[in-house]
Amino acid sequence: MSADWVEREHKYYQSTFKRNLVMTRGEGVRVWDADGKVYLDLVAGIATNVLGHAHPAVVKAICDQAQQLVHVSNLYINQRQVELAELLYNVSGGMRAFFSNSGAEANEGAIKLARKYGRVNRGGAYGIISMERSFHGRTLATTAATGQKKYQDTWLPLPDGFRQVPFNDLDALKAATTEKTAGVLIEAVQGEGGIYPASSAYMQGLRSWCDEQNLILICDEVQAGMGRTGKFFSWEHMGIRPDIVTMAKGLAGGVPIGAMLAAPRADIFEPGDHGTTFGGNPIACAAGVATMRTIHDKDLLNHVTQMGAYLDSKLRDLATKYPIMSGMRGIGLMRAFDLAEPRAQDVMDRALERGLLITNAGPSTIRFVPPLIITNAEIDEAVEKLDASLAAM
Repeated sequence: MSADWVEREHKYYQSTFKRNLVMTRGEGVRVWDADGKVYLDLVAGIATNVLGHAHPAVVKAICDQAQQLVHVSNLYINQRQVELAELLYNVSGGMRAFFSNSGAEANEGAIKLARKYGRVNRGGAYGIISMERSFHGRTLATTAATGQKKYQDTWLPLPDGFRQVPFNDLDALKAATTEKTAGVLIEAVQGEGGIYPASSAYMQGLRSWCDEQNLILICDEVQAGMGRTGKFFSWEHMGIRPDIVTMAKGLAGGVPIGAMLAAPRADIFEPGDHGTTFGGNPIACAAGVATMRTIHDKDLLNHVTQMGAYLDSKLRDLATKYPIMSGMRGIGLMRAFDLAEPRAQDVMDRALERGLLITNAGPSTIRFVPPLIITNAEIDEAVEKLDASLAAM
């Protein structure tokens, strides 16, 4: 049955992905393929299904909203959009929202807003400094902001005004700042780059530098937000507050959405500056409201902290058995380790055979971004399957 779908996919879908697994349904931390095989899912739609698969609160919110109002565009106010914006306003300390459809769009909006700030307040400055090893999306502008050469080379020349500096190196960032710089774009915890948290000292120094130079500080929370690190935003661990925050992935529990939040200093968009047809769609926002309320009502931030520490301890125990494992790192349920050889795909393939879904961050790094609802027993099961996968290499 799966083979039929794979053949049809190859015939009708553009060759942008290399994939052969056909998923048909999910529940909690598990998914089933078209042949009925069950998998323990520690990928979670790449950090997106924060409440797992088919969470009752999200399902109900989607179904209820679909019976009322599916889409009206942004020519009119829809109530779910305002409700979600209010929840984000409260949890962010007073940032107003603009909704889009993805993390790349959210970052595009943030770049536009920072450039407007630079034009108004820094003599026309438009440059954005981002970090090496970062990932901010696949549009041309967000590709230019991404600090990974492999994502950029095919699309040269990229838009002007972007440069990257080493992560966690404040002196390098200061040296790169010029009169043309409008802002800094950073992941407080790098996701696609391999799960690397910034130091608190660095983030606090960055915040002070942006204040001193009148720059906009943008924190990309697309992967690290929504409680994944044990706090709602990863930058909360560092004792700072950015001017702009971007979100997507887990915000609506699996339904496509993006959000760009602006603190009062940066909240300078006016009617006509920016727009979207589908952004803030009633169904997506209803799912977002349900997701945020569930995270709060189920005290998932504390749960993430506990489960993250447990997963870390289990992985460290496993590393004593397999010298190929090194570099344990992460925060909350955002974890990674390195391999002594570029064999991440081999590990993933062997895990897949044993009913475990994991993903990588480059050829030598294994990454874990499971649903926030994962339990001790499910972590034990996952580590047992990983143990067997490493033993089979």
